[in-house]
Amino acid sequence: MSTLLVQSRMEMLRMFRNVYFIFWSLMMPVLFYVLYTRIFTTDAVDPEQWNAHYLMSMTCFSVMGSSIMTLGIRLVQERVHGWVSYLRVTPLSDAIYFGGKMFGQTTVHLFSIIVIFTAGYLINGVSLSALQWVGCALWILAGSLPFLALGTCIGTLRKVDTASGLSNALYLSLALLGGMWMPLDIMPSWLGQIGSWLPSNSFGNGAWAIVSGHAPAFRDILILTAYLIVFMLISTYIRSKQKEA
Repeated sequence: MSTLLVQSRMEMLRMFRNVYFIFWSLMMPVLFYVLYTRIFTTDAVDPEQWNAHYLMSMTCFSVMGSSIMTLGIRLVQERVHGWVSYLRVTPLSDAIYFGGKMFGQTTVHLFSIIVIFTAGYLINGVSLSALQWVGCALWILAGSLPFLALGTCIGTLRKVDTASGLSNALYLSLALLGGMWMPLDIMPSWLGQIGSWLPSNSFGNGAWAIVSGHAPAFRDILILTAYLIVFMLISTYIRSKQKEA
């Protein structure tokens, strides 16, 4: 357990020293939140409801990006630079190595959630009950698991440039088609149909439901669980093949 905690602490320190992480995971979501709630506003929706809804969108956007890009690219970098090969001759097991990354990443996610929630309260005075704040935070932490698993899939790639390009493409596509930037209702119907089956949409749906006073839908829980299992199986299979090669 002490080894896991030390490994997790090292992962957190590395992430907080990464300017790329700070920009994409904290500054960009807050910037988008200001743009779409304070500048590009509309009278078609209730401002108070929209401010809370979009706050959850940007929090999910932040955590999803950190899971896919930060974790995936870092795994590739460590293998390319020989760090993984070095670790194999140490007592550190694969379980501690990956467990430390997951635990560290989840702790950073909690920090991101607190920062963006605080920004929403300070910028627009978003007011939710304590149960809703906590419920949204727990949902976002749990819902990030499929995207962490997707990050480990990206981490199996052999080139940093390839991993960076693919993770950026997946991140932005999932955010756009999943309804995090704009509701699926205003998209073409065929895009909305695709988006409704993406994990990003189910991820956002749960948080949006909580701020509306409802529980996350069972369908969204099922979709996220299915994606988690699929991504874990893909990652495990590829890594087993790479060890055999």
